[in-house]
Amino acid sequence: MRLTLDALTVLEAIDRKGSFAAAANELHRVPSAITYAMQKLEQDLDVLLFDRRGHRAQLTEAGRELLREGRNVPQAAAELETRVKRVATGYEIELRIAIDDVIAIERLYPLLQEFYQEDCGTRLRILMEVYGGTWDALATNRADLVIGAPGEGPAGGGYSTRPLGTFQWLFAVAPTHPLAQAPEPIAPQEILKQRSITATDSSRNLPSRTSGLLSGQDVLSVPDMRTKLAFQIAGLGVGYLPAHLAHAQIDAGRLVVKQVVEAKPEVQMFIAWRTADKGKALRWWLDKLKHAEVLKRLLS
Repeated sequence: MRLTLDALTVLEAIDRKGSFAAAANELHRVPSAITYAMQKLEQDLDVLLFDRRGHRAQLTEAGRELLREGRNVPQAAAELETRVKRVATGYEIELRIAIDDVIAIERLYPLLQEFYQEDCGTRLRILMEVYGGTWDALATNRADLVIGAPGEGPAGGGYSTRPLGTFQWLFAVAPTHPLAQAPEPIAPQEILKQRSITATDSSRNLPSRTSGLLSGQDVLSVPDMRTKLAFQIAGLGVGYLPAHLAHAQIDAGRLVVKQVVEAKPEVQMFIAWRTADKGKALRWWLDKLKHAEVLKRLLS
């Protein structure tokens, strides 16, 4: 490779310090070594990087472009070196965490802050999934860890699970919706007459899951649970909502809870990961997710 990290470092130092001599002083080299390094770089690339017609060498357009595009290469290389060393100690290069969207993402902030204080070098990628999307992300290797996977996992095994907790569903409508004044408990045939708002399962390969829908009912599909909540507040339809997400809107009078004949049962949520994965970053998260106060916060 003709372009080296050392050459880019010298080029950046010359531009920042303003001269070959100042760059040599900063890099603890003699000026002739700096001059030689730049002349060799020009020869290797077969381009003129400096205009030497004046009292001091000025970067040409080609030199400025090389500096602009190459300025971050030494830092990126250093970060890569650090990550490689971390991997050698058992930490993953990247950990992908899929979270069910019934969990408010801000509940995860304290754990994220703690993890970054470890300075282990593992990059995190957070995915938000709906219904069976968490299981799908684990089964198709889009995620290494899932938090809040609902109900039973897919057949085939290869993964371990741990209960996260349960959450209740509330059938809720806007105060202006026709069902807001309906006698209770509301029968399924009355609900069937109304449009249901449903969050679309984000699964890509596993069969999609639905929840609380009646056969033949008009359905408005939205991308996630928070959009579903907003649409029901707007009176655009009805449906079941996780109690921990709906309570604030109920207390504010923007939603009304209605008792129904066929109530939706509680849902068990799980933490899941592939059994074969042994990385230290994954183990860190699994250890943290054992604490009762952490689990309570996630579903509060």
